[in-house]
Amino acid sequence: MKIKVLFDKEALNSSLCCGWGVSFLADDKVLFDTGEKGSYLSENIKSLGVDVEKIEAVIISHDHWDHWGGLWDLLKVNNKMPVFICPNFSREFKDRAKELGANLIEIEKQVQITPGIFSTGEIAGAYHGKYMPEQALVLKTKNGVNIITGCAHPGIIKIIDKVKNKFPDEQIYAVLGGFHLKEADRRAVEIIAGNFKEIGVKKAGPTHCSGETAQEIFKACYGADFISVSVGQTIEI
Repeated sequence: MKIKVLFDKEALNSSLCCGWGVSFLADDKVLFDTGEKGSYLSENIKSLGVDVEKIEAVIISHDHWDHWGGLWDLLKVNNKMPVFICPNFSREFKDRAKELGANLIEIEKQVQITPGIFSTGEIAGAYHGKYMPEQALVLKTKNGVNIITGCAHPGIIKIIDKVKNKFPDEQIYAVLGGFHLKEADRRAVEIIAGNFKEIGVKKAGPTHCSGETAQEIFKACYGADFISVSVGQTIEI
C-alpha cells in the first residue's frame, strides 16, 4: 500500500506548499487530515495529480485548525465522501461541515473505513490541560499493521498499545506522523524511541509536532528504517 504525503512542514521541492499540520492519502482513497489551509492543500493536490473525486473518505484526527484547515475547500469539490470525526468536535465545526453538505460520521470505537484501512476510534488525550481526544489511522498490509498519527495528544505509545491490542498477532511495521514530542526533553524522547524498539516497530517517521530532537533521535535509533516525511513523497508500506 502507498501513502502520499500531501501536506507537512517540509516539501521535496519549492513548487509544493508546506506549513503546519499534516495530510496523508492512503491507497489513493482515504485522506487523513487536511493541513492548515485549503489553498495549500488544493495546490499540492493539483501538483501531485491527485483526483479528489476518487477519495472515498476523510478522517480528521482531532479538532485542531492545522488538521482540518483544508477540509472546507475539499468539500466544495467533493462532498460525497464521508468525514469521520471524534464525537467531541465543536458545534461550530460540525455546523460548517454540514453546511457544505458533508456526511459527518462520529466514531468512538475502532471502525473499518475501507478494506484494510481502519480508524482507531476515539482515544482520550489532553492538550494544555484540556480534554483532546484523537483518532489515528491504521493500515493493514502484507508487512503488518501501520499507524499514522495527527498529533498523538493521547501519547504515541498509548496509541501504539491500543492498536497492538486490537491486532495482537500482527507486527507493527511503520508508525509515522505527529508524535507530539516537540516540548519533551531529550531523555524522555530517548525512552520513547527505545519503547518503539521494544514493541517491535520496524520503521518510524516522526514529523510535524514531533520536533527536531525527536527526528534526530529516531533517525539515530532507526538508521535505514527511519522514514523522512516530506510533501510530495510516496511511502510504500
